Amino acid sequence: MEQPILIAIRRAGFTPLGWFAPNAEDGLPKGAAFAILIGNAGPDMFRRFARERKSAGARLDDWTRDAAGALAAELGAMALFPFDRPALPFLRWARRAGAGHVSPLGLNIHPRFGLWHAFRAALIFPVAFDIPMQQAGAHPCQSCADKPCLTACPVNAFSGTSYDVAGCGQHLQTHEGGSCMTGGCLARRACPVGKAHTYELPQIRFHMEAFSQARAADGQVPPNRG
Repeated sequence: MEQPILIAIRRAGFTPLGWFAPNAEDGLPKGAAFAILIGNAGPDMFRRFARERKSAGARLDDWTRDAAGALAAELGAMALFPFDRPALPFLRWARRAGAGHVSPLGLNIHPRFGLWHAFRAALIFPVAFDIPMQQAGAHPCQSCADKPCLTACPVNAFSGTSYDVAGCGQHLQTHEGGSCMTGGCLARRACPVGKAHTYELPQIRFHMEAFSQARAADGQVPPNRG
């Protein structure tokens, strides 16, 4: 039977992506005894956001702070967010939580959800839970001979070690970039892992528009946020 904390997280529309018992090197607040990384995986969380947002221009980060904050209060936890500043080491915590590996695109690749997930919050508890630790398993990209993610981008924005943010952003502003804006990043879609959890088109378009706006504003794109 699944642990009640994980059931409550799922009922709120979030997915528990991984968890760990913190140590002093993890940089979590004093008294933290357990951390659960939550977010979206597939379409469930976005469907809730789409129902509850008050306007077409509503920010996902604002909604997340309210929704995950309310969930944390209900569960007796503290919520930390990847959009907090200074930035928190969510990708390092993901390694601790067995929540995946770094893909050649620079995104976290989850053992179950592939690239179709994002960390939205960390729930920090003052007590530990008896939940079997999740294992990330072997890195799926190391056994992927073709690595289609590195050749699918029409402007070759991904080299396997770097990401040409400017080139990607400029392409999205062109007529040729329209298919990426409406159907999603071709490099991400080319990955064979977690295909069953591909976002629905409204979610894809929302994230691509948010990425394009962020790129136009300051050229900075937070990792694994889509």
